[in-house]
Order: sequence, then C-alpha cells, then structure tokens
Amino acid sequence: MEVLLINRPTHACKTRALAFILLMWVPMEVMARTENATHLSTRPSSLNIGALFTLNSVIGRAAKPAIYAAIDDVNSDPSILPGTKLEVILHNTNCSVFLGTVEALQLIGNDVVAAIGPQSSGIAHVISHVVNELHVPLLSFAATDPSLAALQYPYFVRTTQSDHFQMYAVADVVEHYGWKEVIAIFVDDDCGRNGISILGDALAKKRSKISYKAAFSPGASNNTINELLVGVNLMESRVFVVHVNPDSGLTIFSVAKSLGMMTAGYVWIATDWLPSHLDSLESPGLDTMNLVQGVVALRHHTPDTDLKKSFMSRWKKLKHEGSSGFNSYALYAYDSIWLAARALEVFFNEGGKISFSDDPKLKDTNRSTLHLTSLRIFDGGQQYLQTILKMNFTGVSGQIQFDQDKYLVHPAYEILNIGGTGSRRIGYWSNSTGLSLIAPEMLYKKPFSANTTAQLYSAIWPGETTARPRGWVFPNNGAPLRIAVPYQVIFQDFVAKDKSPPGVRGYCIDVFEAAVSLLPYAVPHNYVLYGNGKRNPEVSNLVFEVAQNNFDAAVGDVTITTNRTRIVDFTQPYMESGLVVVVPVKEQKASPWAFLKPFTYQMWLVTGAFFLFVGAVVWILEHRMNQEFRGPPRKQLMTIFWFSFSTMFFSHRENTVSTLGRLVLIIWLFVVLIITSSYTASLTSILTVQQLTSRIEGIDSLIASNDPIGVQDGSFAWKYLVDELKIAEARLVKLKNMENYIEALRYGPKRGGVAAIVDELPYIEVFMSNTKCKFRTVGQEFTKSGMGFAFQRDSPLAVDLSTAILQLSENGDLQKIHNKWFTHNECSIQMNEVDSDRLSLTSFWGLFLICGVACFLSLTVFFCRILCQYRRFLPAAVEGDVEDIGSGSTRSRPSIRSASFKNLMDFVDTKEEKIKHMLKRKGSDSKHDEASPSSNVPLHSPS
Repeated sequence: MEVLLINRPTHACKTRALAFILLMWVPMEVMARTENATHLSTRPSSLNIGALFTLNSVIGRAAKPAIYAAIDDVNSDPSILPGTKLEVILHNTNCSVFLGTVEALQLIGNDVVAAIGPQSSGIAHVISHVVNELHVPLLSFAATDPSLAALQYPYFVRTTQSDHFQMYAVADVVEHYGWKEVIAIFVDDDCGRNGISILGDALAKKRSKISYKAAFSPGASNNTINELLVGVNLMESRVFVVHVNPDSGLTIFSVAKSLGMMTAGYVWIATDWLPSHLDSLESPGLDTMNLVQGVVALRHHTPDTDLKKSFMSRWKKLKHEGSSGFNSYALYAYDSIWLAARALEVFFNEGGKISFSDDPKLKDTNRSTLHLTSLRIFDGGQQYLQTILKMNFTGVSGQIQFDQDKYLVHPAYEILNIGGTGSRRIGYWSNSTGLSLIAPEMLYKKPFSANTTAQLYSAIWPGETTARPRGWVFPNNGAPLRIAVPYQVIFQDFVAKDKSPPGVRGYCIDVFEAAVSLLPYAVPHNYVLYGNGKRNPEVSNLVFEVAQNNFDAAVGDVTITTNRTRIVDFTQPYMESGLVVVVPVKEQKASPWAFLKPFTYQMWLVTGAFFLFVGAVVWILEHRMNQEFRGPPRKQLMTIFWFSFSTMFFSHRENTVSTLGRLVLIIWLFVVLIITSSYTASLTSILTVQQLTSRIEGIDSLIASNDPIGVQDGSFAWKYLVDELKIAEARLVKLKNMENYIEALRYGPKRGGVAAIVDELPYIEVFMSNTKCKFRTVGQEFTKSGMGFAFQRDSPLAVDLSTAILQLSENGDLQKIHNKWFTHNECSIQMNEVDSDRLSLTSFWGLFLICGVACFLSLTVFFCRILCQYRRFLPAAVEGDVEDIGSGSTRSRPSIRSASFKNLMDFVDTKEEKIKHMLKRKGSDSKHDEASPSSNVPLHSPS
C-alpha cells in the first residue's frame, strides 16, 4: 500500500498529459472516462473494516451473516467504491470486557478505517478512548448505553437506537396504564445502570418513580436471582421493568414463574432484549413461551420497506453455519457496513486519502511486548467521521441520518404483548408522536397534534386477564399499615381513644373504615395514638412523621393545608372546614325608636320626598278640572299634604278625574304597597327575633384591635394567624379543653380572657351546640379548606380512598355517619345583625325610578297641552280687547309683554271647562266676521 501511495502522483501526471494530447480529437465521453479512471487510480485496491462483537450470542449470531452479506453486496455494487474491495476483519470479544479490549486493540492494529461494534457497552467505553486517539470511527450497532452519546466520545457513532429513547417509551407505557411506582431489575453494568438512570428521570417527569432498583451482577447464578426476586416480591409495587442482556434474560422469568410471580396482579415490562431473543429463535418452544405469557415488551421498529422485505427473503441463504434466526440487530449491522462504504465513497470523491501515521505518544514503548507501535493514526479519520455524520440514505432498517446529538433520526419502538405461541403488536411509540396505534412513518406524514391521546390496544396480562392490573399491593412482609391517630383531648367526637378494638373511635375513624370497606382489596392496618393524652398533639408534626416514613398514614381531623400538601398526599376531603371567629354576645335592649329601624335614613328621606312630589304632581294634573283641588291657596296646600300621605294607607278621599292624574296615582299606589309590605315584614323581624350584639364584627375588626385571641392547642390556626395575618404571638392564647373555651369567652379581655376565638368551623359547630348557643360567630369564613386522610407521597391508596369517599358521599353514607356523631341541637351559627335587616334604597330605587319617570312624562304631556291651548287663545289678546280670564271682564291691555306671563299663569289657573268655552266662542266669532267683512262691530262687547 505504501508503494502505491508513492507512485500515485507520477501515474496521475502521465494520465493527465495523455488526456491533454488526445483532447483534440477524442469526444467528451472519452475524456470523462479518463477523468474517472484518474480518480479510481487514487483509491486503494482494498480496505479493511473491523468487526468486534461476541460471535456466540443472540446479537452476534444475527449480526455475523448480516455483516458478511453487506460486504458482499457492497463489493458487487459497481456504484460503490469501484476498484476497491472491502474486507472485514472479525474479532470475537467472548462476552468479556478484558478480552474484548485486547481483541479491539489487535483489530485496530490492522490499519482499519472503521470498526463495527462492539455490542457490549463496557467494551465500547474503553475502546472509545482508543479510537479517539487513533481517529478511527467506531460504528456500534448494538451498544445502547445512553452515556456513550457524551461529547467525551466523538468517534463513537451509534447506528442503532439509544436506550435513552427506549426508557422514555417505557415511561410512557407506565403512565398510560396509570402506575406510579415500578421496580427495575437490571444487570449491574454500564448499560444496565445508565439505562435505568434514564428511566428514573423519564418516570419523574410523569410523576412516577422507581421504588426499588434490583441489580445483579453479570453471570449471576439462579440462586442469586431467586433471592433477588423473593426480596422484590415482598415490596409494594407489582410493576417490574426488566433491562438485561438477551442471552441470560430468560432466567429472570424462569425463576419468577417458579415463585408464582407470573400470575394475575403482576406486570412485567421487558426492553428490546426479549423480542431480540425470541425473534432469533426459529421456533420458540412451548416451555420458553410459557415463561413470558402476558409480558409487555419493546422492539425496535423498522419500516416495512421493499428493501427490508428483500433482505429478509434472502435471510435463510445468508445464514452461515452456527448462526441463528433474524432480529433487528441484523438490520443495524447490515446498514452499518453500508454506512461505512457510502461514506468512503463520498470521502474519496471529496479528495480524501487513506494513510496512517505513527502515534508520537507511543514511541517510547518500542521495548514493550504489547507491540503498541502497531496502533497507527488514521490521518483522514476526522474528515471521514464528519462524512459519516452527514450521510443520509435509506437502509434496510429505515432512514440512516444523524441529528446534531449523533442519534439516528426518528427513533421508534413497537409495543408487543406476548401470549400463546407468539406476540402481537398493541401499539407503537416514537420520540415525536408518543404512543399510538398507527405506525410512526405514517404519522410523520400528518400534521402533528399535541392533543393526540396516547392509545394502545388491550393487552392480556399474566394470569390471562384483560383487566388492567392495579400495579401494587400491600407489602407482603407481615406488617400491616401503621396509621397514626391524633390523641385528642378536646372535641373527642372527631377522634378519641377507645378501650375496645381497634383502640380508637370517632367520626373520622368511622369514615375511614367505611371507605376502606369499599376497596376491592383488604387493607390490614393498626392504629397508633400520636400524643400523650394530656394536650392536643401538633397535627403538623404528625403530618411530618408520615412524610418521614415513620407512619404509613394519618387518620383523624387533619386539615388540608398548602404546606402539608407539599410533603404528603391527601385524600378527597370528607368534611368541609374553614376558620371562623366566635365571640361572646349580649342581647340588645328594646328601643322606643325601633319603628325607625326597618329603613335606613336615606330610605326615609327619599320616601318622604316622593310622597310630597307625587302629591304635587297629582295636584297640578287635577287642579284645572277637579273642584276638590281648587280653592284658596291655604286650602290647596293642605290638600297636597293630605293627599300625599293619605295614600300610604289608601285612605285618600279626593277623587282623580284626569287621565294623567289617575295614571300617576296607580303607579304610586303600587310603589306604596311594596314599601309598606316590606316595612311591615322588616319591623316584625326586628321586634320578634332576638338581637345580639358584639363589638367584634369579623376577622378585620379582630386584627385591628389589640385584644387577646383564643386558638385551639395544636391547631394550624396559630401559625396561620402569625404568618399570614401578621398577628403578634403575644396576643394568642392556647386553649386546651372545652372549659378553657367557655371561661376565656366569658371573662373577656378585661378579666384575663379573650375577645374572640379563631377555630375551624366543625369544631365551632360542636362547641356552640354544647354550650346551648350562648356564643355566636361573626363575619364570614376567611379560609376555605377541608379535612382528609394523609398518606406518604405518591401512595396509590390515597387515590383509591378518594374514590371511596366520593362514593360514600354520593350514596348518603357519609351524611349518615355525620348524623351519628353530631346529633346536637342546631342553633343559628351566624349572629343576627340589625344593620343587615334594615332596608336600604338599593332595594327600591327601581320602583322610585319608574314612578319618577311616570310623573315626568305626565307633566310633559300636561304642559304641552296647556301651551297648545294658550297659542290658540293668544291672538285675541294681541288685538287689544281681551276678556279677563280670571274674572270674565273685558279690558284694554296697554303692554302685551309686561302682562304676558301673568296672562299665562291666569290661563293655567283657569278651569278647563271655561277655557274650552272661550275657545269655542272665539271660533264662532271668527266665522261671523268672515260672513260680514264690512261690519264694524267690535270683537268683544263690554260686560
């Protein structure tokens, strides 16, 4: 090869000279062939590509014939590397990192331009450092360890899918079925540890987790695996994710079946190792298939292209002696050879040359028997690597193209359900579309929708059941749940110590037991009292004990608060709650002015004003035609007042004769009816209902004062008042029993008591019932919460109990339990306030508006009518002789302007009947004048 490289420039010059001489008469086609020949002459006649994997393994037995087939196909394709023959140098790693490393060094010492493999991630980690130094691309079709994608290994190129994506696919499956915890069973090597680490991250994003990591060493014995499975079988989770190698993985299921762990209630999820193993068997036996019935497994998805179908049809002819059946790794191995070959073709076309040089760092090792000087640097390795990463073609496994992170594009898996003598596909997973029933390559052609719901076909689970397994059970270690119960001193109707089993009683205990009885499984549990029985325990401390795994749950009157939900999970609230203010009250003394209380002073003023206004309007409308509304000014003024207020009792004696007057009166009487009825009802309520008063009107007035405040011992209300409402701790007084409550309120702040007590509504209801309603709450609830049962984070029992509590509420059992424990006489919780019973203008302004509009419209029509009549009457006044409207006499008017307003007022004051008579007479005179135009008879004769 070195001689060829030395003579290459001379040969090239001769060829170019010959081409130039013949250019004058040779056609262009001949010149093109000559140039191609020039390029071909610069290529070596043969190139070495190394292959490194365990030959006698599930992956190796499938990869070996595929690699040889790819070498044959490349060498027989005239469009790929013409004039150059690819030769493969195959080394066996024998499932050993040490031997694999030695074999890899020997392989690279053969001046290979690329290495295919290894399948072991442990060997890949070591060899990646070697190829980094020697600039030889390492194309691995089986090393799926996610950590190999690090920037630390630039010459490592993965030609299969990374476990990074497979673990996210597993997490999506777990989320799809609603499981929150899984147990990971894996080989404790680089591939196993790093893959499970990614699985933990993926599950955390789905609000799930790995509850236990069950690792075993490579090559572990059956006894070791048996002990491992016995241990995990005692745990809570029944969802097992198995991530092992395909050669020894079936041992897990063999031992699990002997332990009865392949029955109903168990969930087994296997990564791609299991389909790879089963696919490699030409006809899996019944014994093998019986081990994995109901298992859900993932397999690499490769599109069913014509290229793939053609390759699979040749498979039986491709198999060499000792090789096994087909699996997806055969496709990736085949495509790896083609990737190297196509990249070499581009490499040569871009002017790349094959040459190797000694590594100066290895010069001092010449005396070593390891012959490290045979490891030479591939001078064009960097350019060749970049060429590989830029390749884009379609192989038998699908599209071969790398993204910026050196991952193959479009990672996808098939979700299989193993049953009977084979497996069936229940769905697909891809990095961009998630779980689906449609092949990913079909979804890529459709517009992406983020709202697409993940779907899978129904699966048959271990035990031949189609019902989705719950995924967890109570730990099978003989220890029932330890449930902490607050040892209350006060309000023992909620929870209290009891001498008879189960040792506690109360409303909360009955609700919990009723909810547990609705679960489709048994919940063994023991109650443990929390506290010394001398004072209420701090419930927040109890919740913290649950979060610290000192108790499995807390059952009692535990209020759901924001801080507590951060460390534990609560069930659905079984009782509503909220903080209220309770105060001592005294009965309000009777007042001689109680009859004024139904209305506010604004209501009184507006009502009185409208009485006078409506009376004046009716007088204006009736004055011209109703004799009862005429007379001396004093009499008319008295009529207005009398008529206005007599309508309050519907006893007005004056009759209305005008249409407009009757309209206004009807509307006003309707308004009066509503007002008097409301007044009567309000006054009755004020005089008959006991009125209680307190100077504390709610939480705002309590904060503004400096009076002491009582708080139940152990309640979260203490911290809430201090942290949220900024009330000084010096003002707060802890109340330890019912007697403290009563005495503190009776004594008041002046005698060493408190001005008010802040506590939760359920407790206050019991307190006021026990004290025969001597105290009252003021204001409204200023917090909204509820009481629930506390469990450790992500406990599936919290979800199931929430459903049970909702069922109790819907069927009425929850109310029955409430009535059993809280059958006290009910009293009015909220204190009656006089001000809240008073009627204000807000409730009646609509009525006043209607009445006002009616009055305004009636006056408008009335005055328009007056003006029209006056305009008809006005010409007679202009002629100079006018009959006095008020007296009926005729007089001469010296100045029309000076008397016009007085005439208008006189006209308005004149009775309607007389005006009509005068206008009628004026019309008759006008007709007479038209009949005798020469007559000098005056218009009006003197009286």
